[in-house]
Amino acid sequence: MRRTFTPQGAIGGLILGAALLALAGCGSTPPSNITLASQDAQSSATPEKVGDLSTERIKWASSKPGCDGDCPRIEIDSVAFPGIPKLTALVDHVLAYMTGTDANRRGPYDTLSEYTQYFWSTARPRDATYFKASVKDSVGDIVSIELHTEQFLTGAAHGIPATQYLNWERSRGRVMSLDEALIPGRRAEYVAALKSAHTKWLAGNPDAKRDPASYNKMWPFQESDNFALTRDGIVVKYDAYSIAPYSHGEPELAIPYGDLRGILKPELLPAS
Repeated sequence: MRRTFTPQGAIGGLILGAALLALAGCGSTPPSNITLASQDAQSSATPEKVGDLSTERIKWASSKPGCDGDCPRIEIDSVAFPGIPKLTALVDHVLAYMTGTDANRRGPYDTLSEYTQYFWSTARPRDATYFKASVKDSVGDIVSIELHTEQFLTGAAHGIPATQYLNWERSRGRVMSLDEALIPGRRAEYVAALKSAHTKWLAGNPDAKRDPASYNKMWPFQESDNFALTRDGIVVKYDAYSIAPYSHGEPELAIPYGDLRGILKPELLPAS
């Protein structure tokens, strides 16, 4: 089961007051700070715009150096924020953090470069890790970022996916938690709106429609704080195997703004 990142608890130690470690080995590690384009031919950086937000797409891929045949592999398709280095560092850190499947056995790494070194030293021949980060939406002061990892372990039937949303407050330079987005005391109303969205999602789920009672017993509704603020409302992401079998991937529920009035803080609601 993946580890869920808790932004408020980790940011204090994360801000990387010291520079991110620069690890040696041309062709074997991504840039020590993913903000920067590497001189390595296997990496590239492409400037992009999301509204008035300047971003840079960072791509890097490599198999384990010196390996022939079936080799461990890492691919990174991330996003950097040239004007917001603190956010770039956070994205890099959280992507690395999301690879830990057991908090007691997690490797000694805090960045993608450190993870790469750890992975090369511990991975089996067909192990692979894929990292992806992108801006899901930008609404007023909030930039919603989607972070995704998928790990393939030698001998496993399928990959282990994980997705985490971050809602970055540009004016305050920090991540906004769900409880900070809600009007105080309206958590129960949020859960009711989420449950209503879940009911609508079930109506389009062929497995649930086939045998509703058995499905609800096997895959009951669960709460989730893993949300992204978008121009149409809140999107809530679930882990694989949480409210649906693996074949459904990572379910996503949408709560429109019309269902969030009186629940979400007014400044986060659209004017109309």
